[in-house]
Amino acid sequence: MADKNIAVRDRLIFAMDVPDCRQARKLADELGDSVNFYKLGLELMMTGEYFELLDWMLARDKKVFADLKFFDIPATVGAAVRGLRNRGATFVTVHGNQAIMEAAAENKGDDLKVLAVTVLTSLDRGDLDDLGFDCDVEALVLSRARRALETGCDGVISSGLEAPQLREHIDHKLLVVTPGIRPVDNKPSGDQKRVVSVEQAFGNGADHIVVGRPIRDAASPRAAAESIQATIATVFG
Repeated sequence: MADKNIAVRDRLIFAMDVPDCRQARKLADELGDSVNFYKLGLELMMTGEYFELLDWMLARDKKVFADLKFFDIPATVGAAVRGLRNRGATFVTVHGNQAIMEAAAENKGDDLKVLAVTVLTSLDRGDLDDLGFDCDVEALVLSRARRALETGCDGVISSGLEAPQLREHIDHKLLVVTPGIRPVDNKPSGDQKRVVSVEQAFGNGADHIVVGRPIRDAASPRAAAESIQATIATVFG
């Protein structure tokens, strides 16, 4: 397991995938202190109230992962990261080649950490074939992770399935944030294809896990989050 100095209850990041900021605030209030770290993505960005919600989260001592997956020419990505770096977010995601990642890293400042997307957990071997990648998933993840570290990024977004190889072949200082978590079983569902359990993710070397539907769609989201937190506490106990 990764041994970085991360508060145990900050290892769970809840994916706030709801259609508007009113619902986001309501759900955050319901979750209370069961969740300390929130992922705010593109759906909420398009509401026009993204930064108001970010500030609202920060005022309640929550951490924010701005999952915006910047992908454009390097100058534009650098400018976007520069515009975000003083807004209080902890993480931001970028896609792209070495020049794009370098631009993001050069503009992140002291507090914002840049996470490079390796291979989305919604993609499998067939999807990579469609995209023209003539290599296996593991090789592609390792290649992108190496480039991310070389360019000054702080970490990567990676399935827990590839995390062991990242820890074996890439410097341990690299942050590994793992989506595609299924607390109950390890069966793909929805748009996630490469999934792992909470225990598997951390056992394989993840620093943080990102969980969405298993909390959001539970009969009691707070109880679901607390159950995951209890599992994490056991893992790191």
